[in-house]
Amino acid sequence: MTHQRPVRATLAVPAHRARLVAKAAASSADAVFMDLEDAVPPAEKGLALEEAVRSLAALDWGHKRVTVRINAVDSPFIAQEIRALAAAPRLDAVIVPKAERPGDIVAIAEQMRAAAPDRASLVALDLLIETALGLVNVDALAACHDSIAALHLGVGDFAASIGARSSDIGVSPDGYRHVGSAQSGYATAPLDLFAYPMMRVLVAARAFGRIAIDGPCGAFRDERLTESSAQKAAAMGFDGKQVIHPDQIEPTRRAFMPSERELDEAQRIVEAMEQAEAQGQGAVTLDGKMIDYANVRMARRIIALGS
Repeated sequence: MTHQRPVRATLAVPAHRARLVAKAAASSADAVFMDLEDAVPPAEKGLALEEAVRSLAALDWGHKRVTVRINAVDSPFIAQEIRALAAAPRLDAVIVPKAERPGDIVAIAEQMRAAAPDRASLVALDLLIETALGLVNVDALAACHDSIAALHLGVGDFAASIGARSSDIGVSPDGYRHVGSAQSGYATAPLDLFAYPMMRVLVAARAFGRIAIDGPCGAFRDERLTESSAQKAAAMGFDGKQVIHPDQIEPTRRAFMPSERELDEAQRIVEAMEQAEAQGQGAVTLDGKMIDYANVRMARRIIALGS
């Protein structure tokens, strides 16, 4: 499944907070997900669903990708949520949290289609990979149904799932570092707890044509940490990143936009290769580097990101 709209910054907002939802719809975020799960206390679940359906119909969402995160597959709320959302206008996708077993995802997809046959092909499923089991099964999850549009990495719950000793969302624990020998003076190098799960999710998404969205940086008032976290995801090849506060939107969007230098270099690569092709060559030297068709494919992706 391909996508056209950018998802560089996907703003999460509790569905039962109508004022915040309205602000999210009017924000500069590329996408929004209204949350019925972790951001909503049990007593407010019914109200959250009502507000999500109302907001989908009543608010001007512009060109945003609009999604709703339902409750987990074993939740008592999920059946009602599926029935209510399947026919909701303007809904692009339902986010399934704690996605772990392909059979569960197929069942949800079929329930969506049965609830609203005329709308079901228009409403995709996004899978939130946030447990050890979900990561182990991520390839099968990504491939299990044609309605799947995106894979998200849930960094907070994933860290809890593996027992990581950190209370900061999206940040590696301070103690996770390599310590050198006595000869090196016990020099230390910080390690990235999320490098492996990020790559697993990204590769599965690319293998099956899905969108790849990284989890949020919890330090929403720290612009430097927000932007550097987004830069890491962008450099790896993710399409976008969740944000949990409007202040994170612009630093995150900026990180996913190629710089003028990157765009200029990419354009030069494409033009150099076109000239080489005109001369019957499949490779060319540019700035002391050998350029071939793999470089061109990478360059064209950068150009597309900047458009």
